[in-house]
Amino acid sequence: MTMVYVVLVLYMRNGWMKIPYFHLKPITFNSKVTVIIAARNEEENIGRTLDCLMAQDYPKDLLEIIVVDDHSNDLTGNIVRGYANRGVDLITLNEGNKLNSYKKFAINKAIVASKGDIIITTDADCRMGPQWISTIIECMETQGKDMLSSPVCYHEEKSYFERLQTLEFLYLIGLGAAGIGNGNPTTCNGANLAYRKDLFLEMGGFKGIDDLASGDDELLLHKVAESKPHIIGFCKSKAAIVYTEAKENLKSFLSQRKRWASKSTKYKDKKVVVLGIAIWLFNLAFLLSLLLFGMQGEDGRTLVLLSLLFKFLIELVFLYPVMKFANRRELLFNLPLLTIIHPIYLVYIGIIGNIGKYDWKGRTVK
Repeated sequence: MTMVYVVLVLYMRNGWMKIPYFHLKPITFNSKVTVIIAARNEEENIGRTLDCLMAQDYPKDLLEIIVVDDHSNDLTGNIVRGYANRGVDLITLNEGNKLNSYKKFAINKAIVASKGDIIITTDADCRMGPQWISTIIECMETQGKDMLSSPVCYHEEKSYFERLQTLEFLYLIGLGAAGIGNGNPTTCNGANLAYRKDLFLEMGGFKGIDDLASGDDELLLHKVAESKPHIIGFCKSKAAIVYTEAKENLKSFLSQRKRWASKSTKYKDKKVVVLGIAIWLFNLAFLLSLLLFGMQGEDGRTLVLLSLLFKFLIELVFLYPVMKFANRRELLFNLPLLTIIHPIYLVYIGIIGNIGKYDWKGRTVK
């Protein structure tokens, strides 16, 4: 199983390396763009995010910004209204407790009201550079893509735990990009996702995946990939990076990852399911081997240590170019520890993420 894992990671590394770096060049933009943010109780963050959007160098007459206030009970709505004279539109939801997927409902409502040809979604706690929109749009148009995933990174870490999250999160971002590079899109992140409005409507929007609270990103990606994987791209550009913050404690981290894992029950692509199961089984076997290390003979212990070494080396081989791209190579010093503890987390999340409900933004959802 270690050898299977090594082959899989090498395959994913090949996918990452297939994606060329994208460099922004001066061009004339013609596409109308709508940036959509679904926000709930984000009074501490939404102002900074909107300030980043106000600083974009994309032509203002071609840019529309829509914030959907998802039943906030803080000052989120009032803060957004303060940007009304700067071109920010506010939609306020008033749906009560009727839905399981408020975020998909909010995004869909904004898309229906939008005037843009291209939709870009991000989150209310994100930061981005002034060339973010320009880079994404030029990448989409020059590469002929109708859906574009772009990188998301954690920053401003306040603890060692948050730095570990950054390393692990960049591993996930790299895997998502690698799948696209290999022509088999698997994951993306709704904090930095762009697609043509016509494509969204052609795919029926979130119809068929709107019963799950999460999945406005990956499940939509899978709908598109099922019939048109060739129109999906990844923007490998530092100017396209969106920055957000890691979770400050273990409870919130596990809750987030449980929500992410809950989407796997809706995957229709059998290749993605098989890949996920293979990685999960390897980590289960690896974890059991570590737990039973003292009970094994000398040959058994040697094999466990070799498995650990191979796991570390292949993850280092994959992560090095990803971390170089993100300018976070110093985080690789934490990889030996992550190599050991990561299987515990993956096995746990693989089980708990597919059963029961979880809390998200003050709601209990499934």
